Amino acid sequence: MAFFTHQVIRGLSSSAVRNAAIKHVTIIGGGQMGAGIAQVAATTGHSVVLVDTNEEILKKSAKGIEGSLKRVVKKKFADKPDAGAEFIAKVMANVSISTDAASVVGSTDLVLEAIVENLKIKQGLFGALDKVAPAHTIFASNTSSLPITDIASSTSRLDRFGGLHFFNPVPMMKLVEVIGTSATSQETFDSLLAFSKVLGKTPVSCKDTPGFIVNRLLVPYMMEAIRLHERGHGSKEDIDIAMKLGAGYPMGPFELLDYVGLDTAKFIMDGWVEKDPDNPLMQPSELLNKLVAEGKFGKKTGEGFYKYK
Repeated sequence: MAFFTHQVIRGLSSSAVRNAAIKHVTIIGGGQMGAGIAQVAATTGHSVVLVDTNEEILKKSAKGIEGSLKRVVKKKFADKPDAGAEFIAKVMANVSISTDAASVVGSTDLVLEAIVENLKIKQGLFGALDKVAPAHTIFASNTSSLPITDIASSTSRLDRFGGLHFFNPVPMMKLVEVIGTSATSQETFDSLLAFSKVLGKTPVSCKDTPGFIVNRLLVPYMMEAIRLHERGHGSKEDIDIAMKLGAGYPMGPFELLDYVGLDTAKFIMDGWVEKDPDNPLMQPSELLNKLVAEGKFGKKTGEGFYKYK
């Protein structure tokens, strides 16, 4: 067995060996996305440290992960309660929490950021961690709209920096967009692809372009739905019904906007307009701006295009 193992290892490419090395993962951000990624990584046997600045947020995140796992157990271990309890205990044992990112990255293979969509804050985070993380550690951002190149510019590891864009809810959604910049090494990119597959996800390769693939197509679609409504060419209800029944979409564009968050949609569009002001697909909406100014962000605030109270 030892000889066989030795021969197999010798036969692997250097990138494959490196791919297998992502075992310890540090996730920065204890919100819904960060906690979801932590759950999936812990379920697939990775050692995960979930980091946030607030202890209460982290406790809530851990409780949320456990609650999500209990829902999994109800489906997969319906007639085996002991096995279900053992499954939850095993996954939760892979998760630890911390409020000090710098103190926990010393032995990590991957630092994955899932914090607020603010370029300066992300740059500040990675710039600080770049000084204390091991040389082999890969950095990645879960950003949905900001250029990976701009985030990576705050570090000295441009070749070991990429994007891993997960989708909400992470345990359910199979897709991961793996983003490489012009400086991302092939070894790093292959490692991120392999990590995504180990998580049970389906990765797609993307260039570092605004919105990557999904949001580059999805956000202009949602914005055009708003403009259609603004022009009086269709009610939001009829537009939603039309896209669900005519295109087979699970949600109409206004339902999806409320789910994603109107503030998030506006943030993405504002960033795109700034970079490409003459692109007709990236023009702002007065109605969207008005709703955001009124604090109507969608489901999370109880009202957006629709009311949820």
